[in-house]
Amino acid sequence: MPALNPTAWRRVFEQLLQLTDQQIRLAGLASMVVGLLLIWVVQALR
Repeated sequence: MPALNPTAWRRVFEQLLQLTDQQIRLAGLASMVVGLLLIWVVQALR
């Protein structure tokens, strides 16, 4: 949480700014795939 440790959050965002566009796109795609898989698993368990 930013309010508890703002220095750590600042370091995280500085590292994120170092990523290339391709790395950001790949991370976004991976998170969407994981999210879709989680939705699929939850619906299958119903």
